[in-house]
Amino acid sequence: MTMEYIERNYHLVQERMIEQMEESLKLGRKLIDTELDAGWFNFVVKPIIKAFYDYWTQNEAKVGTLKQIEIALDSGKELILDGNSEEGLQRIIEKNFPKFLKYDQTTYQCDKTHKNYPQLEKITRNTFINYVKKVVAFLQVEEEVNDYGDLCRSAFKDKEFAKETLMKQMEYTDKSISLIEKDLSILSVPVGKKIIIKVLRKGFEETKKEFIKSINETYE
Repeated sequence: MTMEYIERNYHLVQERMIEQMEESLKLGRKLIDTELDAGWFNFVVKPIIKAFYDYWTQNEAKVGTLKQIEIALDSGKELILDGNSEEGLQRIIEKNFPKFLKYDQTTYQCDKTHKNYPQLEKITRNTFINYVKKVVAFLQVEEEVNDYGDLCRSAFKDKEFAKETLMKQMEYTDKSISLIEKDLSILSVPVGKKIIIKVLRKGFEETKKEFIKSINETYE
């Protein structure tokens, strides 16, 4: 099997995922300003949370998310070259999920000994499986494409099917946030747990809207 179209698609998806990551991090920073309300302590708390968020995005979130993108793309590529079988998928998931989990920014900020952590890890595993399946659909496109929009329309011919498939990732993110919202003690961050989960929720809802808008524009 020629590697040419796989490499082309790999880079188109990679560029799109990195772009989405950058947009999400910028949105998070903006939401900290708009959502943070600590009353009289605002002038003390806000700089601390901002400093924590800025440190996290530059030193952990960006590096970790880039690694996750690489792991997901490489796993999808490996699965295609291995014949794209269900057995191959399970083998690759078993081999690569520990690495994916290591760089996951939601689980990274959570207490591994917490009673709800196993549920969170299970959601993250399902996220990875869905991620790899989605990557495979993109990487397999042999048609001539010029950008991510072309690639998306070629991988998923039907708009509703595309929306359903691509929104799966959002569903898993929603489940992770909901689980944390139920019991904030799972978070191991030093400050601002309520603000951080509020920003996560608001950021998720904003991202979901933009995601649906983007799909609609792709299939106009």
